[in-house]
Amino acid sequence: MAGLDAIVVGQVARDLVLRVDEVPGPSGTVPVRCRRELLGGKGANQAVGLAQLGVRVGLLGVVGEDEVGDRLLGQARSDGIDVAPVLRRPGTPSALIVDVVDARGRWRYLEDIPEATLLTEADVTGAAGVLRAARAVVVQLQQPLPAALAAARHARAAGRLVVLDGAPDDPDGAAELLSRADVLRADAREAGLLLDGDPPKDAEAGLGAGRDLAARGPALVAVEVAGEGNAFVWPGGELFVPLSETPTVDSTGAGDAFVAAVTAGLLRDDPYPRIARYAVAAAGATVGHAGGRPALNRDAIEAQLARIPDR
Repeated sequence: MAGLDAIVVGQVARDLVLRVDEVPGPSGTVPVRCRRELLGGKGANQAVGLAQLGVRVGLLGVVGEDEVGDRLLGQARSDGIDVAPVLRRPGTPSALIVDVVDARGRWRYLEDIPEATLLTEADVTGAAGVLRAARAVVVQLQQPLPAALAAARHARAAGRLVVLDGAPDDPDGAAELLSRADVLRADAREAGLLLDGDPPKDAEAGLGAGRDLAARGPALVAVEVAGEGNAFVWPGGELFVPLSETPTVDSTGAGDAFVAAVTAGLLRDDPYPRIARYAVAAAGATVGHAGGRPALNRDAIEAQLARIPDR
């Protein structure tokens, strides 16, 4: 594992994406217009995005000792992800996420995520050497709080870049997590949870939320304002970047592409304003297709940068 730029700590799942014109009512039936079966889960999606951006990345997550797990790991290897840290858990099926997307870009998730496919504190402690060796550790906060805290502690003890994505289910754990983080990315709902208030509704509220969260520890905070854009706050500066003018087919992967782009930019030592626009462009490059898997390449991101309005 020596030489990795980043390790993502998070979910690995089979992602079944179904596009329909509309979701049927009870006892109803509709044809599926498009079907995709993918390596998915937030952790895996972020690792895919990082690999597409040229980052040497590994993945710490859990799959079952089943055929689905074999296929998921094979796909991750094909994507250029180091899967040596991934745990194979006997006696449990690999996680499954069904993403049903209608013609207006509205998604509905059906999730079968067995508890055994979530990381434990012991799992993370067993991978402490991997976490301490990587330049950056990206922690997806849909994992149980003890596992997330263990990952942040090991990374911080080694002086590594700690990137948090989301908000923990247990608000009491947020204080320590934020104190150990270099970066926090939160969508509008998560920002409301972390601040025990309403999700930000406009740019001013988003920047205010970013300032409040930055005061708790992270050097860079990115807060979503749903339907409007993202607020970025860092020492001595702040910026609101509106969404790119791109029709949305499925928004489920936007946040994962965003986190991957922020992490890649920080590893390159890009200035914060450039990282902010780059992250919003990466999210825009992902919402134009069904499913959460990023599709990040230079042309796609450049096209999105040209579509982001100047403020």
